[in-house]
Amino acid sequence: MAKDIRISSPLNGKLVPLNSINDPVFASGAMGRGVAVQNPKGQVFSPFDGEITVFFPTGHAIGLKSNDGIELLIHVGMDTVKMNGEGFTPKAEAGDKIKRGQLLLEFSPEAIKKAGYETTTPVVVTNHADYGDITVELDGQSVTAKAAAEEAASAGPVEDDDVIKSFASLPDAERVAKSIMHYVGGPDNVRTAEHCATRLRLIVNDKSKIQEKKIENIEGVKGQFFAAQQYQIICGTGFVDKVTEEFIKLKPSLAGGGGKEAAYAEMSLMQKISRTLGDVFVPIIPVLVATGLFMGCRGAILSMGSEWDPNFLLMTQVLTDTAFAFLPALVCWSTMNKFGGTAVIGIVLGLMLVFPGLPNAYVVGGSAAEIAEKGLTWVEASALPEYAGKTPIPLDLGFVTIPLVGYQGSVLPALVLGIFAAKFQQFLKTFIPDMIDLIVTPFLTLTVSMALGFLVVGPIMHGLESLVFGAVQNFLTIPILGGLIIGGLQQVIVIFGVHHVFSALEIYLLSTQGSDPFNAIITCATIAQGGAALAVSLKTQDPRKRALYISSTVPAFLGITEPAIFGINLRLMKPFMFGCVGGAAGGAVSSFLGLAGTGMGITVLPGMLLYMNGQILQYIIVNIIAFAVGFALTYTLFKHEE
Repeated sequence: MAKDIRISSPLNGKLVPLNSINDPVFASGAMGRGVAVQNPKGQVFSPFDGEITVFFPTGHAIGLKSNDGIELLIHVGMDTVKMNGEGFTPKAEAGDKIKRGQLLLEFSPEAIKKAGYETTTPVVVTNHADYGDITVELDGQSVTAKAAAEEAASAGPVEDDDVIKSFASLPDAERVAKSIMHYVGGPDNVRTAEHCATRLRLIVNDKSKIQEKKIENIEGVKGQFFAAQQYQIICGTGFVDKVTEEFIKLKPSLAGGGGKEAAYAEMSLMQKISRTLGDVFVPIIPVLVATGLFMGCRGAILSMGSEWDPNFLLMTQVLTDTAFAFLPALVCWSTMNKFGGTAVIGIVLGLMLVFPGLPNAYVVGGSAAEIAEKGLTWVEASALPEYAGKTPIPLDLGFVTIPLVGYQGSVLPALVLGIFAAKFQQFLKTFIPDMIDLIVTPFLTLTVSMALGFLVVGPIMHGLESLVFGAVQNFLTIPILGGLIIGGLQQVIVIFGVHHVFSALEIYLLSTQGSDPFNAIITCATIAQGGAALAVSLKTQDPRKRALYISSTVPAFLGITEPAIFGINLRLMKPFMFGCVGGAAGGAVSSFLGLAGTGMGITVLPGMLLYMNGQILQYIIVNIIAFAVGFALTYTLFKHEE
């Protein structure tokens, strides 16, 4: 049996049952069980020892957690978030350790009333499912939350429609967030919340409590599905940020994050690998996108016969080549961030891998066959001037000679070395005294990691990288077949949430050959799904559904297919299959034409900027083919009543 708890009121005033206040969300218990304080005196005190988990910038709401696990939300007034902090003076901040009786906030009840809002303040335990009766006390007053819940029950249940209708006048983001919270089973059923470019991603405790059809019917929601162990609700680019912000306000403890960690625990091994690679490479992609865009624009200008001063051309090469020349530094930095190491150590370690005095591993590999034909060993060749910079530097350790090369443009050596360095640094911190930690830990981390990188990790991972990525690269260049298969299956891979694994491949392609044929193929897969979704939209007779479908289709032409896939095509299945056929057709033509972008990360309409170096016409052609096939098959063969 759950234990009963008693809490001191954090505000002075009159305690009243929660179901008596003029707010259907708090009154229904959707936010948790507790009480309300009428006519509060203008100060909020800590009711227990613990910490502040969240303190909203507007000052109107505070989330607390006691040392024994009680999670409390104090929401000063009704709709006071709209006051934007006017009349509120915080006396502490999120993350602070607090003592019972400590002053946390001062506010002006007069200012709240003058602004047209109520001062009645809900005080609720958000993890109330862990407890029995919840009693709040204040100067001889007491209200037990269980009794208040029973009174509400005796008055009849609060109907879903009544609750949702009460949200109708709210701003769109707040209305959608509160509706979603209601239909996913309330705050108690939500374990974590985060968002990506288009989707609110939740991990819930009990899937059976989710009312999926009602969530789909919320105006502003474009679809919902389960993937990668998360319940994902499509809200659209930009809007999802606002919805997530409002959603977290409904359960402040969600602001601490933890969504990724909880999702990782539920994923398959392949999904974990893909998500980890995504966490490492996604922060790097914006730099590579910017570099690729400029490279494409430069190519377009030069192709029109423009002549540039050699020094000016050199300056443009600084802009386009730097990111790839020092790619291991970026990868090491991002990896150290991901795995909990010190970022600056990752930067220095990555720069060591590309030290200018070391010969490029790819150049060394290219000259190996010629050296072997002449019957020379690499040690002998390194002494000849014609092979300067084309052979490893011999490191004589007395008992063995080690070949040293740099790893310019490599991905896997920097990735694995970054993981090792982060874990090794954490290990050192477990026993090195704080007094010398600042000096000894970075020294040992860099020294050991550098030695391991050049002697073990670098040679092994560079060889593996060349083997695996080289094989995929060769597959991509197979006329027609490579593009056909990848274009047809790429969006299937997106569904299973393992598409981030290709980020490493694209970076490898750009760093080794200066172009990305994979980008050209996946843009076909993307626009084909948009074509299929548009066909469904045009065949739909219901005006509301048509408007919803079209709004889900538009992002596909900007390179974001999730709203179209999960909101339309995959639910109806045949449009998704026809979209895959369109992607295969476009991919096959792209492969046949040898189409390749100068960057990565953007596709379809924005992706045109990556093909300004003389391939823009071919790019437009393959997009038209992919779109036309996906659209035509869906429009002619799919019946919407299916």
